[in-house]
Amino acid sequence: MKIAPIFRRAFLLIPLCVSAGAVDTATTPAATAATNYEDLAQLESLARAEALRQFPPLRDRQRFVIGPIEPKLELAKCRAPIRSFLSSPHHMQDRATVELLCPDSKEWHLYVPVRIVSTSPVAVAVHALVAGTVLKAGDLRVEEHDTSDLPLGFMDDPEVVVGLTAARPIPGGAYITNQLLVAPKAVERGQTVTLVADTGGISIRMAGRALTDGLLNQRVKVTNLSSGKTVEGIARSEQVVEIILQ
Repeated sequence: MKIAPIFRRAFLLIPLCVSAGAVDTATTPAATAATNYEDLAQLESLARAEALRQFPPLRDRQRFVIGPIEPKLELAKCRAPIRSFLSSPHHMQDRATVELLCPDSKEWHLYVPVRIVSTSPVAVAVHALVAGTVLKAGDLRVEEHDTSDLPLGFMDDPEVVVGLTAARPIPGGAYITNQLLVAPKAVERGQTVTLVADTGGISIRMAGRALTDGLLNQRVKVTNLSSGKTVEGIARSEQVVEIILQ
């Protein structure tokens, strides 16, 4: 009758032993599967290394874009060193395809696209700007982006943008382009201006009156107050128009 507690104690030890064995994850199906397939990040590194060997050195603001490799791709773990080489020796200047080859009994090939992209700083609106806003330094920030992702006419120097006027509403986070901006007028219609003409190394100055508005470096029509003739020139600075000699 006194042996019952002994059996009860042995019985309680059994589940503890099973529980201790269950926490060993080294042999779980997920862990086993992970060791059976190639690490895709390592394959991308191999493709990048091959590109570095094959392309001329990258310039400032250039980088490689590798792949992408299909994230669900499962390639059997290669038991031999993986070979890498260009699939074609005549690649384009900024792109190529790198072939990765597993030469063991479970041979497989993987073709990884590689391209060079250039990056550039670009001015970005910190917050929404209404049309007619004269941009200040606090309205802008600089970001680095791939040039292939940037719109035409993007502004890479915020100092050039400061002082210009928003020609239309600009949402926060938008790239600043020259199509979104208008420069302040250098010449206004009816304004008295100085006409400058260079001929034979001699600079001639005379008074004129603007017949049209003009932005900086824009063509305007002006009346020469001395001769009464209408001439065409370029607004070079505030109140100064350079005559276009025929």
